[in-house]
Formats: sequence, structure tokens, C-alpha cells
Amino acid sequence: MQEIMEIEEDIVIVGGGIAGLTTALGLHRLGLRSLVLESSESLRIAGFALTLWTNAWRALDAVGFGNSLREHYPLIPSRGNEGRCVRRKELLETMERELPHGTLRYSSKVVSIEDTGYRKLLHLADGSTLKTKVLIGCDGINSLVAKWLGLPKPVYSGRSAIRGFAEYPDGHGFHPSLHVYYEGGVRYGYVPCGANCFYWFCTYYSSLQYDEGMQENPAKMKQFVLSKISHLPKQAAEVVEMTELDSISCSPLKLRLPWNLLLGNISKGNVCVAGDALHPMTPDIGQGGCSALEDAVVLARCLAEALLKKPRNEIQNEEEEYARIQKGLEKYAKERRWRSFRLISAAYVVGFIQQRDGKVMRFLKEKFLLRFTASIAWKIADFHCGELNISGSK
Repeated sequence: MQEIMEIEEDIVIVGGGIAGLTTALGLHRLGLRSLVLESSESLRIAGFALTLWTNAWRALDAVGFGNSLREHYPLIPSRGNEGRCVRRKELLETMERELPHGTLRYSSKVVSIEDTGYRKLLHLADGSTLKTKVLIGCDGINSLVAKWLGLPKPVYSGRSAIRGFAEYPDGHGFHPSLHVYYEGGVRYGYVPCGANCFYWFCTYYSSLQYDEGMQENPAKMKQFVLSKISHLPKQAAEVVEMTELDSISCSPLKLRLPWNLLLGNISKGNVCVAGDALHPMTPDIGQGGCSALEDAVVLARCLAEALLKKPRNEIQNEEEEYARIQKGLEKYAKERRWRSFRLISAAYVVGFIQQRDGKVMRFLKEKFLLRFTASIAWKIADFHCGELNISGSK
């Protein structure tokens, strides 16, 4: 019989998305090695692109490669905020290149977590096991790690999103500007992503049963969106018409009920969650990816402080080291709990206001509600997660 070897690691991150790779990169910048387990065979690039706002760029600057991305993506005019639409693929590939070889391990799906005292034992789908001192769940909206922590499942918002990515080989020639329209219970927007691409989105009220039929039929998605935006300026429909069918996706919009974060465990012992595993939210304030970057910087800093800041010549046993890790993750949870609560709540409220229809609601939106929701989004984006530096580390 072939013997399956058990591997031991200091820090294991489950999930190779934005939160997972940025956390690994932040730890690497501070001198700590981690292993990222990604269940898919390659980088996950679902969603095509995302708009990164001021808080995200501050986080990217903290991990050291904000400027290299800025060179490729024009600034979106906004009220004092830095916003740029970035290809998700390029963002993740840039992070992967910055990481030491061997940090990211593909086709590594974690199927169960076992508590073995001061270590966590991970069972993988291929039958192998892996033991770790620290377990970080960045495994998305259906997080196994969040389930282990006891966090309730995210709930369906009653809305769904169709997203697309249109490519213009010869350049689109449009100014970098975010266009968003709200009418008839639909929210549609599009934004340039560099000189040759456009990213667009359409959120609408739906049901899980309806979406099941939509998700496997991109042609149906495309026609649905075009039928909803036929009254908009020509460019709005052109962006959708230019989109190839393999560059369109549909997904239900889910969120974690915000009070679950106040009452539940973001961390427990040597385990924690970040990104969509922590705070899945609706996309109405454009903060899903941005807040994942924030999480990663705060988590890397708190964990490095716990592992690197210790009295000179101190010899730690397992119990003392576990206590330091636990304290570091509790500090991270304390920093992110209320921020996550506000993010989820703000996104839901903004989406509720923007997509509600009817004469009274349209009147209120025109008079002040749209300005109110915009001010919420700008305030949320004007946030600084801090630097990676830790004092007293060796």
C-alpha cells in the first residue's frame, strides 16, 4: 500500500483568491512563510474585473505593488476617491508572481478540519492530511472554515447579478468614467478596464429557481440584460453586444447577516476567516474585493506581531505559542468585526434604496436618496487599514 505522508506547516491559508493571496503576500513581506491551498486547478478569476477604491489601493500599497497596477488602469473621476477598474486575472497573477515558489498549491481541496490540541489537522480530497499551527479560511462564500467556526450560512438577498467583460482589440476610445443607471428594479453599470476592455454588471430582483435556468445559458443572460437597458444610451447596449458568451456570468447575491458577525466567531483559537468567508455582501458599494484586501493587511500584521514580537532569548513551548497566536487572531477579529458589520449593512441599504422602484421612491431618489447613498459609498471607501510594519519584530 502506498503511504500517504502527513505534511506539517506553520500557517495554512485555505483559498487562493484575493484575500488568500494578499494575506500570504503580507506575511511574506514580514518574513513569515505560509502555504495557500487552492481547490481549483488554476487561479480563480470568476467575476472578470473589479473596481478598486481608495481603501483597496492603500492596502495594495502596504503589500508593495499598488504602483505597478496603477500604470495599467486609468483613474475613474470621483469625489476625492481613487478608483480604478482592474482585471481580476492580472491582480491575482501579480500577487502570485510576488510570492515565493511553492506558496500556492493547486488542486488541494480541504474536505474536513480536525482539532488535535495545538494544531489543526486538515483532510484533503486526495486523501492526504496536513497539520498546521495557524489555519486561515479565505475559502469564499461557502467557506468550510467559517462553518467550522460556527458562523451561519450566508442568506440570499432576493437579487442576482449578471456580469460581463467586453474586449475592444483596437481600443474603445472612451474616457475612464463609471456609468450607473437605476430603473425598473434594475441596476446597470459599465466602466472601462484599461484601454481595450469594459466591465459591466446588471443586478435585478430574481429567485434562485429562475437563476438556475439562467446560469447555464449565457445567450439568455445577454438577451435579458439587453431587454432591460434598451432605453439607455447607445454605448450602454454596445458594451453588452460586444461581449462574447464565454465572458458573461450570472450568480445569486448573498450576504452574511451582519449581526451574525457581532454574535459569532471570526476567530477561535488558532483559526480565523477573511474576505468573502468572513463578510459576503451585495456589490452595491463595490467593496467585496476592497475589503478582502483590508482584511489581509490587518491579519498579516496581527499574526506577525504575535509570532515575531517576543522577549529575547525566550524559548516557547507549544502552549505559549498557541496562546500568542490566539491573542493575535483575537486582535484581528476585534479590528475587523465592526468594520465588516458596517460594510455588509451599508451595501444592503444602498442596494435596497437604489433598486426600489415606484413613483414615491423615484421622487425620493431624485431629490436626495441617490446623493445619500453615494456619500455612504465614498465614506466607506475612505478607510485606511494601516501599514504592514510591526514594532519590535526581529
